[in-house]
Amino acid sequence: MNILSSYVILYPLIISIVWILGSIFFNIQQRAVPLFNSHKGKPEELVSVLIPAHNEQETLYTVAESVANMSYKNIEMVMIDDGSSDNTLEIMAKIKAKYQSKFPVIIVPVSPNGGKANALNQGFKASHGKYLLCLDSDCYVGSNALKKMMVRFYDDPKAGAVGGRPVVRNRTTLLGRLELLEYIGIIDIIKRGQAFLTGHITTVSGVIVAYRRAAVKDVGLWNPQALTEDIDITWRLYSHNWHVIYCPSAVSWILVPEHIHALIKQRTRWARGGLEVLFRNRKMLITGRLAEQWLLLDMILSNVWALCCVFAVLYYFFTVIFSGALILDGGVLVVLVFISIIQFILGFFSSQQSGYVDWRDLLLLPLYIIFYWVINLISCITALGSFYLDPKRKGSWESPDRGV
Repeated sequence: MNILSSYVILYPLIISIVWILGSIFFNIQQRAVPLFNSHKGKPEELVSVLIPAHNEQETLYTVAESVANMSYKNIEMVMIDDGSSDNTLEIMAKIKAKYQSKFPVIIVPVSPNGGKANALNQGFKASHGKYLLCLDSDCYVGSNALKKMMVRFYDDPKAGAVGGRPVVRNRTTLLGRLELLEYIGIIDIIKRGQAFLTGHITTVSGVIVAYRRAAVKDVGLWNPQALTEDIDITWRLYSHNWHVIYCPSAVSWILVPEHIHALIKQRTRWARGGLEVLFRNRKMLITGRLAEQWLLLDMILSNVWALCCVFAVLYYFFTVIFSGALILDGGVLVVLVFISIIQFILGFFSSQQSGYVDWRDLLLLPLYIIFYWVINLISCITALGSFYLDPKRKGSWESPDRGV
């Protein structure tokens, strides 16, 4: 029990320190090592912007407007309606009429609803670009995002995908503001740390990611059986020796769930998708490159940590009931809180420079620390149970919680 308790405490402590240090050096590297744009002075390559949608009549105008406002101009927009039951297809027709004079607009109706991966595959077949920018239909992409991502492709001919950085834009509730802190204080920090220390990231964010067409074709397109198509294709790119790059300066403003049930459901799906990828790529623990072995091992350790947490909490619960003594290591708790604060402050100042957050968000920091670990522990345990009980579950679309 002492070993189990030590692991529950030490794992998040050690891994947080590792990602914090990696993030610091990633930031230094980004400033100190200029990218080599081998395409400078040449005409822009055609980029196909793929926007899959299912029941998104209320959000499509926004994403289309942001695409039209991008500084990168040689694009075509491919909108895929995946079996929507609302007016999504009609809205797409109106968007096409509005923007057809600026760039080609292609509408791809798909029926019945086959999931996001299938929709992307249909969009891929209808597109013509050498590169693909995949956006969720509820996002608002930054004007310079695509230009920054394209430089990564020109800098590295083996770059199969370049992932951008999601930033929460709906902050009307406490839950939405807590998710804002999570995205800038945890998710971004981890990806920066992974990118520096391993040269890999666990996954691109499906809400904003650019692909080299040849790489997507090489791995056989997106997998309709995968619950999380972005995690799945990230690792299939690795298995075919393509690079996946993190570009935090390529920003997309996103809508996040603002109801606790929807949030847990989303995070459970993410965790379940990670388990599926871990299971499919288990051989890479032995045959993969060191970076891939490290990231897969971290997936395993995080799931073991979740199980250990459950046992540790039950142990302490029954100890308190039967002995009447509350057993807590105050010193270790202080260290964990201190590390969490440092991790958040790094993300805060990085985001504050771009206007994503302000100092008032600091007031939520104590609640944020509890929120992050509790939500992810619940999601991880739920995903483990789901994966064990229904291992063949496949991805599908549902109308998501877009906030209050």
